Amino acid sequence: MSDIDANLERIRDRMNQACARAGRQTEEVELVAVSKTKPAEVIQEAVDAGQVLFGENRVQEVMQKKPLLPSRLRWHLIGPLQSNKVRKILPLVEMIEAVDSLDIARDINRIAAELGLHPKVLLEINVATESSKHGFSATMIRQQLEELYRLDRLYIQGLMCIPPFDPTPEHSRRYFQQLRTLRDELEKLGGAPLPVLSMGMSHDFEVALEEGATLVRVGTAIFGGR
Repeated sequence: MSDIDANLERIRDRMNQACARAGRQTEEVELVAVSKTKPAEVIQEAVDAGQVLFGENRVQEVMQKKPLLPSRLRWHLIGPLQSNKVRKILPLVEMIEAVDSLDIARDINRIAAELGLHPKVLLEINVATESSKHGFSATMIRQQLEELYRLDRLYIQGLMCIPPFDPTPEHSRRYFQQLRTLRDELEKLGGAPLPVLSMGMSHDFEVALEEGATLVRVGTAIFGGR
């Protein structure tokens, strides 16, 4: 068994245990293996261990790696997306997880119409209102939700967040709770379900699962440091 195989086995076991603690079914959640900066041959090790869903931060990396790997793999863009990269990425990924402004949502919607696509997206929320982080504030998303829903090419699936890093996982809990509470509020406000919550990374994914995450984005704990 390779290190990556063993790491994935441990992470899946920890995910199962976290779901059990929260009274959730394991089938409710998915692991996004964050493969940024890792070459195709390393990603293939994870594929051989049964992983099919991968997350990349940069459009260029998806473009380079996807042709070298099995076509059955699923890809999410989890980093910020620039307007000039929208046309390149839309045909390549299953979901854009980090739609962080109304402007980029409009760009995605316009280009998706030109390409005949209906992309799945998540709205990134800046849960701690950090100036260094991308994303909608809670106030902004409430104000702009109606306009976002008018972008008829987008399938808005839910929310994602990246809390401030803290080595103590429990310190992230309040941010995950905030995201879940905001999601519940937006479902009522917008009158549409938002079933996906993408939150939790290598150091805090168990807490995120306890608080309702449906996607956890894990890189270092699978592939090692960068």
